[in-house]
Amino acid sequence: MIIQLEPKIDQRTTDELEDAVLAIGYKPVAVNTQDANYLVCVGKREFDIRAIGNLDGVVDIHRVSDDYKLVSRKWKVQPTSIDLGDGVVIAEGLMAIMAGPCSIESEEQIESVVKHLVENDVRIMRGGVYKPRSSPYSFRGLGMDGLKTFYNICKEHGIKIITEVMQVSQVESMYDYIDIYQVGSRNSQNFNLLDALGKVDKPVLIKRGLSGTIDELLQSAEYVFSNGNERLLLCERGIRTYEKAYRNTLDLNAVPLLKEKSHLPVIVDPSHGIGVRKFVESMALAGVMSGADGIIVEVHETPEKAISDGQQTLSFGESAKMIAKIRKTFELRESL
Repeated sequence: MIIQLEPKIDQRTTDELEDAVLAIGYKPVAVNTQDANYLVCVGKREFDIRAIGNLDGVVDIHRVSDDYKLVSRKWKVQPTSIDLGDGVVIAEGLMAIMAGPCSIESEEQIESVVKHLVENDVRIMRGGVYKPRSSPYSFRGLGMDGLKTFYNICKEHGIKIITEVMQVSQVESMYDYIDIYQVGSRNSQNFNLLDALGKVDKPVLIKRGLSGTIDELLQSAEYVFSNGNERLLLCERGIRTYEKAYRNTLDLNAVPLLKEKSHLPVIVDPSHGIGVRKFVESMALAGVMSGADGIIVEVHETPEKAISDGQQTLSFGESAKMIAKIRKTFELRESL
């Protein structure tokens, strides 16, 4: 059960509400976000919901049987929209495109990618400055110096930034230089990190774990929401299966299911999903038709020279063609 409280509810009224919840055998947990105050109530006893809904201080009340309650569409029917400012919005009924290199490599590289994005009217650039790598000997990013350069160039051209945060200690230092925190698949159940991201007021994109289930992804989002941050995006980026012909199995079944289960925007990552450059466009278009609210892809001026993930990264020419097709496919989807 979720109880939305009046914005200026006093402590006495809150205490009385919590006592009433306890009296029906439910445990109330207060959740205060940037947008509203809630009591998330856990229990299994049957009761007349009007007994709580008619009490002072209650704006709205909903039964939510899912373990993930705040991110569930069972109580918030209207989909969440993420406004990044300057006219950049991620929401149902729109098609967000995020593109950029796997790793930020140099100032020159950033400038070349930004030029490509501006030419193709893409307003969000992805790029890693802290990189989780399977080998300890691989390039692991330029860190904060790289992020500051990334930020300065993008800000000059009106481009928003999404980049991966790896640990709790980076959350505060990155705050002034990013627009969306990305939680990578390896950190999707790093609950200390998710708790910390719940305490900031910037959007968080959570990628599905390497072998994570739909419910586990939603529970990860619940961690962030329950700590105070409602500005969340879910990302299907492929899961690890027995198949070895491509990098991961892009589970597009997840997209309509996530859209049914949750009010949060859903983004598809075809680059990591299939990991084979010549198939990225096809999977991006499939992601659009599956109902995604956005696509995030890896782009580099010369993929063959990319420090990381070159095998799944599109050239500028390939990227421009794909972006045009994404927009046409989205128009088709919305017209059906």
